Amino acid sequence: MKLLIVTNNPNRASFKQRIEVYIDILQANGIACEVVKLPSGSHLRRKLFKRAKEFDGVFLHKKGLNLIDGFWLRKYSKKIIYNFDDAVMYSAKKPDRNSRSHFIPFRRSVKLADMVIVGNSYLAEHAQRFNSNVKILSIGLKVSDYNLDCLPKDDGKIRLVWIGSKSTLNYLAEMKPAFEEIGVRFDNVILRIICNEFFELENMPVEKQLWSKDTRSIGLVTSDIGLAPLPNDRFTKGKCSFKVLEYASAGLPVVASPIGTNSDHILDNDTGFLVIEMQDWIDRITQLIEDGQLRKKMGQKGRAHAEKFDVSMIGKQLAELITQCLQKPVLSGQ
Repeated sequence: MKLLIVTNNPNRASFKQRIEVYIDILQANGIACEVVKLPSGSHLRRKLFKRAKEFDGVFLHKKGLNLIDGFWLRKYSKKIIYNFDDAVMYSAKKPDRNSRSHFIPFRRSVKLADMVIVGNSYLAEHAQRFNSNVKILSIGLKVSDYNLDCLPKDDGKIRLVWIGSKSTLNYLAEMKPAFEEIGVRFDNVILRIICNEFFELENMPVEKQLWSKDTRSIGLVTSDIGLAPLPNDRFTKGKCSFKVLEYASAGLPVVASPIGTNSDHILDNDTGFLVIEMQDWIDRITQLIEDGQLRKKMGQKGRAHAEKFDVSMIGKQLAELITQCLQKPVLSGQ
């Protein structure tokens, strides 16, 4: 089987972590993949879509299509699989306002697909309004990348860690009051930010580490407590908790908001804490700072949970879904 994978940006971290990581597994399962970047300009796009005739199917990653692109892709494709793991139907900046520029391309891509693969039940509910063949597949990661033998030096410091992009750094910045209060209580606590942008705190040192595919796992494994705050809005409910799985793979307990799939990947009071109010954030982080054995116990249980989502397992499930779509008649959502 031959699969054409179409994405806006194959160099973006979200594509590399969520699609590219499975390509070797797909190929091992008889699915030969070719990744192409969606070009600018209707002529070049039509030329690309015309190539779809050479493949058994097209795997469209996240992109919401305009009317013309949708027409040509559907015309030339034998099968279309649409995949997304963010709430692409809403604007991240203004999630409470309905956005035609986001919703209409999303609806069009879902409708024209033979199969839709999403990252959680919230996204599935949105897609099922326009397509009857929607599958939920959890995000996966290479657990072996987070080498637990790379232990931190015992320098007496407790490192809170957050990893992400500058587009979501504001979620962490909203927690500044909690960090400032904790910084007053403890002089050995550090906030480590792994990102491409940073901020400062008055009462707590901030370690700034540039995000890198090759070094991010070291920054996590040498930390102590993972943080995953999220606001409660229509966009963040679609989040699929990749950073939470990263923390768990690194053997860290996690304090997080019960939004998106955080509630699925964090077993409250077992692998971490799910909290809402600012005081609860302060209390639970403080509890973990003061109890090293609890950190270790939760981290070990989190690691065991993360292993269930290793790419070897999720990749096999993805290959099965793609094979099912490409080889069997599937009712179109059109």
